[in-house]
Amino acid sequence: SKEMCDQRNAFTMCPLCDKFCDYWNLSSACATARASHLFDNPATVFFSIFMALWATMFLEQWKRLQMRLSYFWDLTGLEEEEEHPRPEYETKLLQKKLKNKNITTENSNENEKEKLTWSDRMPGYAANFGLILFMIMLTFSAVFGVIVYRITTAAALSFSTNETTRSNVRVTVTATAVIINLVVVLILDEIYGAVAKWLTEIEIPKTEKTFEERLILKAFLLKFVNSYASIFYVAFFKGRFVGRPGRYVYVFEGYRMEECAPGGCLMELCIQLSIIMLGKQLIQNNLFEIGIPKLKKLFRKLKDERTELKEMDTNQSKDPQQWDLDYILEPFTGLTPEYMEMIIQFGFVTLFVASFPLAPLFALLNNIIEVRLDAKKFVTELRRPDTVRAKDIGIWYNILSCIGKLSVIINAFVIAVTSDFIPRLMYQYAYSQNGTMHGFINHTLSYFNVSQLKAGTQPENSLFAQEVSFCRFKDYREPPWSPHQYEFSKQYWAVLSARLAFVILFQNLVMFLSVLVDWMIPDIPKDISEQIKKEKTVLVDFFLKEEHEKLKLIESFIARDKRKRRSGTKSKRTRAASFSQCHRSPKGSFTSFSSQHTVV
Repeated sequence: SKEMCDQRNAFTMCPLCDKFCDYWNLSSACATARASHLFDNPATVFFSIFMALWATMFLEQWKRLQMRLSYFWDLTGLEEEEEHPRPEYETKLLQKKLKNKNITTENSNENEKEKLTWSDRMPGYAANFGLILFMIMLTFSAVFGVIVYRITTAAALSFSTNETTRSNVRVTVTATAVIINLVVVLILDEIYGAVAKWLTEIEIPKTEKTFEERLILKAFLLKFVNSYASIFYVAFFKGRFVGRPGRYVYVFEGYRMEECAPGGCLMELCIQLSIIMLGKQLIQNNLFEIGIPKLKKLFRKLKDERTELKEMDTNQSKDPQQWDLDYILEPFTGLTPEYMEMIIQFGFVTLFVASFPLAPLFALLNNIIEVRLDAKKFVTELRRPDTVRAKDIGIWYNILSCIGKLSVIINAFVIAVTSDFIPRLMYQYAYSQNGTMHGFINHTLSYFNVSQLKAGTQPENSLFAQEVSFCRFKDYREPPWSPHQYEFSKQYWAVLSARLAFVILFQNLVMFLSVLVDWMIPDIPKDISEQIKKEKTVLVDFFLKEEHEKLKLIESFIARDKRKRRSGTKSKRTRAASFSQCHRSPKGSFTSFSSQHTVV
């Protein structure tokens, strides 16, 4: 930034637009360079590694807290009960049975095991695939529309005769485009929530749990693409397909593709991310959460009052009862919107934290406020929720884990591709003569012969002080006097190789450290695991004691039975002897009788 801001370094840059834009000095972009240095510096790499490890530790600590809560609420031994089918599923199944002509009333018991197959659900799956694809393309179209707005507005403002307007073209276009993008994101978010619910209903899931999981996946996919599409464009695509002087890439045959600012796209990515994140949190998470339930409550109250006026009973008490007040409240629709807010916010905090390091701070401040707003909403605006037993947060944990892993890859690419960290590193250790950063700006700028500009694209009425023979543009290309003029230079391929190597190294290092942290931190807290072991020991001792008592009881029964048998045998023998003495018969018959008695 010092080299860029030095007035003595007369870097004459090529025009930013055709015909109406003049040559300009790089030192005029000094403020942008200084601002981008706040985020584009070596500390960003270590902060990204820290945030990736933080995401892993956050998930591990949540697992531990989840286990603690599960233990305190006595849910550690909770087994998933078999859920009943949804009414919509049973209705569809009944319709299928009625359509089948072979089914009779005699074998109706066999048909109870029948279920919906892939062929029954195929229309729903096809509609899901087609509409989700359409919605994603709609999001990309909205992003492309904003890009066209930026290009055309920048070109229109460049024609202005006002010097102040022309000098602030980039700031004006960026700020207005991001605000338009935010409005589009907020509108599409509401539409996508309703569309995801309808798409899940036509799939006809069997149970409520399956319905909830599929709804969450669809809503998350659509809202994720909607929230981050424009940010991905600025981070990885803007300025990559511009072309070069003399061979620019045009949109609609008249407008050049937009370029990054002289300081790089990282500062613009920071502005884009901050406005969208703060706008979503302030408007969608806070104002909508309080405002919409109040409006619905007011509308329902007015509607009920009109109904009551028609059916008013003179004997009825004027004071409303508590159940009347509770009925006016907004029905509780589940925790999915609350979870979705936190998941999207977690993405803002982790995915592009290299470009906007203040994101965690703003997320913390938002959550402090939102805790109180949610408390007020749940207590005063919503009806009491139905209690449901659950061991964990279900599929949301898997989504959080996926975002944590994706953040490592995205931050690696942001540092390697969007920022100038790798080019600076390469210059300092490979191309600098004295091992310092002096001469870095000159090294990253290529030369272009202005006489080779296409006819009709040269600046009209140039006010530049000196005659310009060569202008500079940011790229690694061969100079005009080279036999391979304007082709990518060796430095370009060296920097590209270093960027890819950094992505691989960063990703593997952070993934290894994340796995190490995961392995070091146990999922169950030590005090909880010891308590569970004690309870199991007590339970086993209790069962052993019970079994021992049962065994003693059985042994006592067996011993008593044996005593009874012995006493019974003696009495029988006594009766047999007395009988033989009283009724003596011939010897042979007596012997046969006694032998028969003994056998019996």
